[in-house]
Amino acid sequence: MANLTHINETGEAHMVDVGDKETTSRIAIAEGQVKMQSETMDMIRSGNAKKGDVIATARIAGIMAAKKTPDLIPLCHPIEISKITLDIQPDSSLPGYTVRATTKVEGRTGVEMEALTACSVACLTIYDMAKAVDRGMEIGPVKLVEKSGGKSGHWKAGEGKATDGT
Repeated sequence: MANLTHINETGEAHMVDVGDKETTSRIAIAEGQVKMQSETMDMIRSGNAKKGDVIATARIAGIMAAKKTPDLIPLCHPIEISKITLDIQPDSSLPGYTVRATTKVEGRTGVEMEALTACSVACLTIYDMAKAVDRGMEIGPVKLVEKSGGKSGHWKAGEGKATDGT
């Protein structure tokens, strides 16, 4: 358990002290997918969902979720997020939608959890708004695809350990 930053030497959970960390520009990007029937994707794309504009609502839900991350994830630091964007694109090869959340902060701790939370809630919102016509939709995988800033530096999925130590 020595490698887990939120667990102390006796196995107790605690919030990590980031007070001595350097303030740096930190960015995180998370990505997820919502797989669905082609007809469901077309309904959302055409704006004919009974609950309204699915993509606009999912984008707003993701932004709101990122701002609420410390209320949802135990031991997560409240941070002053400077940017949250959600890019939600149709993907006929799924079929469905790919959700990409980008978060940014000038701070002492990263924004990975905020990006992952934004992405997850945007995907859940798409599901919620279209479930009446397609209960078999699948969400996932939701994953961190890139992060930069902080002591561990830049990391990109598939490239291994973070580098540059900024």
